[in-house]
Amino acid sequence: MDELSARAAALVADHPRDARLRRIGTSRAGTPLWLLSIGHGSRHTLVVAGPHANEPVGGATVLRLADRVLAGPRLTEDADATWNLLLCLDPDGARRNEGWLAGPYTLGHYFRNFFRPGFLEQPEWLPDGADAVALPETRALLDLQDELRPVLQCSLHGVDVGGGFVELTDDLPGLAPRLAHTASRLGIPRELGPYDTLYWPSLGPAVYRVPPPRRGGLPAAITEAAVESTWFRPHRHGTVTAIVEAPMWGVAAVQDGAPLADRDNALRAVSRTLRHDAHLLEGVLARIRPQLSAAPDAARLLAPVDDYLLVWPGLADAWDPGADAGSARPLPPLGTAHLAALRIAGRRLVLRTAGLLHRLLRSTGHDPTGALPDLDRLIDTWCADYQQAFGARWIPVARQAEYQTRVVLSAFELAHRHARVRARSGEPGWGAEPAVPMHRE
Repeated sequence: MDELSARAAALVADHPRDARLRRIGTSRAGTPLWLLSIGHGSRHTLVVAGPHANEPVGGATVLRLADRVLAGPRLTEDADATWNLLLCLDPDGARRNEGWLAGPYTLGHYFRNFFRPGFLEQPEWLPDGADAVALPETRALLDLQDELRPVLQCSLHGVDVGGGFVELTDDLPGLAPRLAHTASRLGIPRELGPYDTLYWPSLGPAVYRVPPPRRGGLPAAITEAAVESTWFRPHRHGTVTAIVEAPMWGVAAVQDGAPLADRDNALRAVSRTLRHDAHLLEGVLARIRPQLSAAPDAARLLAPVDDYLLVWPGLADAWDPGADAGSARPLPPLGTAHLAALRIAGRRLVLRTAGLLHRLLRSTGHDPTGALPDLDRLIDTWCADYQQAFGARWIPVARQAEYQTRVVLSAFELAHRHARVRARSGEPGWGAEPAVPMHRE
């Protein structure tokens, strides 16, 4: 985090006429939320890095975007545009992931040092509506959206294992072929059936339409993300939001468009595996939960564990053709890519839980029940399955960031071409109308 802000400050010092850095808020722990703005046009683009604590590639992407935007007038003066790059929306959570950011970039190292806050502490979500926002990071972002009224908002996310894809609040015709070209050139697999978008309409291969927000129970909110969010909030200003997902470990199977053979048996196997693995973790947690209260900041670290344990039974039932899923929606037609995504998602759920428990137990400084070796064995086994059964391969940070940069630039060009409204300037006097990264790789 310190390196990211320092590099942004150095960039401003080198380009004092075109670039500026300002604090738009403060995190819960008192960390400044820095906005890097480039250009003086009246049409704003807002790029939000680091909305999820374990997805730090956005920091590298915003610095790369800044270099591209400063390279010439095409993306600023010629487009009457200002670029607003929020360096990190959740800096406190990002610091909790610094244990793995310097490498080695192995799955085991990543999951043993993984952190992501519970659903209610993730700053892009508005589970109780915008008027009831309690997180200062969320309030700062909402105020910024209302100030800038951006033509385009891009939220930079990372997929730990899988492929790249984009979610849109409005269609940007032409994005899917551009995404395909970028992914092909950079060797990034496109995810043709992401678990996140299982019930969402497709706007083209690896491009999906985010459904309008709706009220629902917490498990549905965690797994489907179709709730009120900072993605949809600026829609009233005519903003199109693009959520750009870039994979850290790529898996070729997620772009396999072949039909799924023996669908029901394949789904039963995925569901059975999730139930088995989750029960193993429940047994470990029952042994160690009493001593976890001694862990530093135990409540915050246990919140995501409880979230994951909350959702797995419903997922296992929803994926099992023989289970009575109650009011759950039936699964849509599935292909080979969808099955790969579901298998990866089930494994991700238990690996994140195991990693958080491992981290919590280490922080207590003692292990009277001997649970750490059991967690190590589970993490090693499940990570090996990612590599052996799925062929998961690390994608260098530079390629992750270049992929996101090119997708954002494509979305920018298309959004400005199809913009429904003219955005007002958020900084009086500059507009025509009133109104890091995983470092050293």
